[in-house]
Amino acid sequence: MVTSSGVAAWRPPVPGIVEAYHAHLVEHAYPMHAHDSWTLLLVDEGTVRYDLHRHEHGALRSLVTLLPPHVPHNGTPVTPRGVRKRVLYLDPGQLGDDLVGLAVDAPTIDDPLLLRRIRQLHDSLLLPGDSLEAESRLTLVTERLRRHLGERTRKAEPVDHAKPAVRLRELLDEHLVEGITLRRAADLLHTHPAHLVRAFSGEFGTPPHRYLTGRRVDLARRLLLDGMAPRFAATAAGFYDQSHLGRHFKRVIGTSPARFARSGG
Repeated sequence: MVTSSGVAAWRPPVPGIVEAYHAHLVEHAYPMHAHDSWTLLLVDEGTVRYDLHRHEHGALRSLVTLLPPHVPHNGTPVTPRGVRKRVLYLDPGQLGDDLVGLAVDAPTIDDPLLLRRIRQLHDSLLLPGDSLEAESRLTLVTERLRRHLGERTRKAEPVDHAKPAVRLRELLDEHLVEGITLRRAADLLHTHPAHLVRAFSGEFGTPPHRYLTGRRVDLARRLLLDGMAPRFAATAAGFYDQSHLGRHFKRVIGTSPARFARSGG
């Protein structure tokens, strides 16, 4: 379903799936950004190099990649012909917050059966009127993902919600559209603004303003796929205007908001 622009995205009518996204990327490199959903990635051609929680990883054709919500990551094709990939963004409740730490520690899964089931799930999403099949396949996929995460022997470090970086991330998510000033956040967290920026950048590998911009782009893409016009999606997602959205959307996604919205039509 990849279009001539190299990107196709749509909202399947399947509970638990926030978005389906197919892309062929040759030169575009994703900057550090985060989603509010689980990212289930298949690479059909090429290789992607990415950073997650200060560690470098690779997404390969033979592997399943699962990235947790709210944890920034980037992505760069490292093969001459670029990369063809398929992504399912899953509702956060599909796997649960208790598994985030385990996915951060080891986002790569080597399981041919799981790989085949995810491919079958993607195929079922392209068949109109077969939402029950897709929902059934999603159930099997999430069950196997849970099994893999649950079998990992090393106990993941619990998220320390008292850490300034984590609290700032929560504040940014809570004030996603209207925003919050650094001074106000520092006052609420009883720390110096400069310390807050350093702590956030050290913890998540990206500064607070880029995290917020990436989350706003993530919101805008959902609104666009729901049929909202780019000029309205821009302000609804916290951008100043359509031009402001367009500049950051192109940087993060690699295409314009209007073209992205049309890709699923």
